[in-house]
Amino acid sequence: MGFDDRLLQSLQQAQDAYEQRDFERAETLLRQVIREHRGFADTFNMLGVICHTQGRLPQAQEAFEEALRINPQYTEAALSLAVTYNELGQYDKAREIYSRAMEKSRAEPQRLDPFARGKLANMHARTADAYVGVGLNEEAAREYRKALELCPTFVDIRAKLASTLRDIGDKEGAIAEYRKAKLQQPQYLPARVHLGVTLYSTGNKDEARREWESVLLEDPNNASCKMYLDIVKN
Repeated sequence: MGFDDRLLQSLQQAQDAYEQRDFERAETLLRQVIREHRGFADTFNMLGVICHTQGRLPQAQEAFEEALRINPQYTEAALSLAVTYNELGQYDKAREIYSRAMEKSRAEPQRLDPFARGKLANMHARTADAYVGVGLNEEAAREYRKALELCPTFVDIRAKLASTLRDIGDKEGAIAEYRKAKLQQPQYLPARVHLGVTLYSTGNKDEARREWESVLLEDPNNASCKMYLDIVKN
């Protein structure tokens, strides 16, 4: 087996271990590949994800930066680096690289790694939470929507968007988002509780009552639902 064959075999083994989330073995193999050849951007991107997952943020930063040095068009590595910069407090760098990466990712969103999508979605959600905290609900709603564009199945973020829409007076929009959350994950009860609240606020008392009663069937000790049902009865 020649040098190139050995290297490619090691790279494939590293990829397999990485996909199986056997990060210890994957990192060992990746570093073996890097010692022999530093020209594969994928090796540094995978190494960066491993380091980030394990909380080794400076090492993750170094790996993602090297991946981008090799391939400046590597959107996934750029987004992961933006997340890492943000968590290290390097906010200007995070904003700069994030803006550049998002311009490219809009053209090919299907290529984003789920890891990067999740981290970026949570970044938008945290920004939205901060806006809510100072009463800027319209700005918060925009950030929650950006998060959901990346990860539409994050029902906790969808429920936050719904609550924010309700607070700015868009009750129909809030109901639609709560219903989506309920459809996506019926066991996420907070969305169903607040769906009832919003329905009640629009005059749909019977539907609200049915929603709360259905929650109590799954969680008989839900204090909020008991309180709301008492209000409906009175």
